[in-house]
Amino acid sequence: MAANRTLRAGVIGCGNISTAYFRLAPLFRGVEIVACADLRDDLAKAQAQAFGIRAMPVDELIAAGDVDIVVNLTIPAAHYAISKQALEAGKHVYSEKPFVLSLEEGLSLKAIAEAGELRIGSAPDTFLGGAHQQARALVDAGRIGRITSGVCHVMSHGMEHWHPNPDFFYAPGGGPILDLGPYYISSLVQLAGPVRRVAAVTSVPRPERVISNGPRSGETIPVGTPTTIHAILEFVEGAVVTFNASWDVWQHGHAPIELYGEGGTLHVPDPNFFGGEVRLTEEDRPVEKLPAWKHPFGEPNQDSPRGPLANYRTVGLADMALAIAEDRPHRCSLEFALHVVDVMTAVLRSGETGQFVEMTTSCERPAALGAAAARSMMVGRKARSAA
Repeated sequence: MAANRTLRAGVIGCGNISTAYFRLAPLFRGVEIVACADLRDDLAKAQAQAFGIRAMPVDELIAAGDVDIVVNLTIPAAHYAISKQALEAGKHVYSEKPFVLSLEEGLSLKAIAEAGELRIGSAPDTFLGGAHQQARALVDAGRIGRITSGVCHVMSHGMEHWHPNPDFFYAPGGGPILDLGPYYISSLVQLAGPVRRVAAVTSVPRPERVISNGPRSGETIPVGTPTTIHAILEFVEGAVVTFNASWDVWQHGHAPIELYGEGGTLHVPDPNFFGGEVRLTEEDRPVEKLPAWKHPFGEPNQDSPRGPLANYRTVGLADMALAIAEDRPHRCSLEFALHVVDVMTAVLRSGETGQFVEMTTSCERPAALGAAAARSMMVGRKARSAA
């Protein structure tokens, strides 16, 4: 395939996250979004009109001759069925996180993709952000030595306070592990390598939640999945990382990720975002706040209530499209996403059984993405816009 070919993408699922894909895809070479679909025709038509593409029924988009990649932005429970249908139609697939909700689903898609010589990619791609690639470069350069342990925290008081329809967050397939875990576990795996086994204790402190936002405010919804998880991840290379995820915490003082090495400590910013402050402590010296890398995927390009924000969602999709054209591995790969799913579902299974759970998958760390390589992926000028 010609290295300069642009692959055409069709988006299925026109909810909130789709706007980021439509708005940010034009920043990148190698991919162009040409169509969209949703079970709700009004959502698809609104996004099509806003971004100058065409709206189609789901089945017609999957069958369309000018769609090379199906971008699956449906709810997590629909990820497997839509991805399977797209692969069986001969399309490459790029999925929002979580890639699938079980290892069995992921292995099924892997078999279909391999039989059809097709690619599968999956978000999150935030680990390709400037701050996280800066952290990766420090690890690869040996600045903290061999990683021996670490801690990881993602904790809040849940989604019902801001989301008008938070039901799926609390249904099986939701919860903080499958919803937010992909960001954190992907970051850990790209820094420390694959996981060997996990152990966890999980709980459901509140069996019901009360929506406090939007037209359903005051409505009670049931909780069908653990919302507080304390896990231990043992990595193949020997590191042992404590991972705490909860939607039962009002506030806390923990950093998102800290990795402890034989030669120092690395403080990694929130992996839900592309930018942030990277800090380093070598041996017993004072902590050093490192200057931000001059990396294009760490530069603010969006205004938000938190201030200027770096947002380059779709870089994983663009990297996959370019990798197909260039006949090289893509970074947000099937193997990587499948291993992350293996880790997350094993954590939940350990919480149910009280036993250590061994991983049945592994993966290579994705290739690092330096500033020059990142810059070569981009076209045009980054436009600043409101969140």
